[in-house]
Amino acid sequence: MALEILTDSLPQLMDGLVITISLTLLSLILGSVFGIGLAMGRSYGKWPLVYCIIIYEKVFRGIPLLVMLFIIYFGLSQIGLNLDPFSSAVLGLGLRSAAYQAQIYRSAINSIPDGQMISALSIGMSKLKALRYIIIPQVLRLSIPGWSNELTIVLKDTSIAFSIGVIELMRQGGYIYSLNYELVLPILLLIALIYLIIVISINKGLSYLEKKYKISGTEIGTVK
Repeated sequence: MALEILTDSLPQLMDGLVITISLTLLSLILGSVFGIGLAMGRSYGKWPLVYCIIIYEKVFRGIPLLVMLFIIYFGLSQIGLNLDPFSSAVLGLGLRSAAYQAQIYRSAINSIPDGQMISALSIGMSKLKALRYIIIPQVLRLSIPGWSNELTIVLKDTSIAFSIGVIELMRQGGYIYSLNYELVLPILLLIALIYLIIVISINKGLSYLEKKYKISGTEIGTVK
C-alpha cells in the first residue's frame, strides 16, 4: 500500500520538480548577469561604485534567505509592488546569488594577470572591448568550479520558496504527506533522493566542463 502511494505520487513530485528546476535556472541567470556586473564594477570601477557594491554584497549575504523572501513577497506589497510567489522567489534567490557569484567572478578576475588588460589597451582596444573579448571569456571558464557549487546551493535553497506559496518539489511533497501522514518519512526521503540525484548529476556534468575548458597556465595569477 505504501509503495503504491509513493509510486502514484511520483507524477505530482515531478510537477514540483519542474518548478524547482525553473526556479533554479531563472535565479542563476539573474544572479550570473548581475554578479558579473558587480564583479566587474568592483574590480575596475571607481571608489563610489566599489563602495556601493561592497555594501550590496554584505547586505544580501548577511540577510537569511527566508527573511529576504518575506520582505520581497509580503513587504513590497505594502508599498504597492505586488509580485506573485514564483517571481518573488526568483528575485530573492537571484539577488542573493548575485552577491555570492560576484565573489566567484571577482576571484577569477584576480587570477588573470594584469598584463592582459595592459596589452589589450596598448593595441588600441577600449576597456569595454578588452573586458568583452579577453577578460570575460576567461572569467567564465575559471568560474566553473565555484559556479557549480553555487548552482547546487541555489537548487537546494529553492525548497525554502514553499514558505511563500511556491508549489515546488517540497510543497508538492507536503500536499502528499498531509493526506498520508504515516508516509511522512518515506516521502521526505524520496524528495531527498531526488535532490541528491540531481546534485550529483549536475556536479559530474560541470566537472566534465571544467576539465574540457580548463585554461592551461591559469593556476598561478596576480591578485589585484
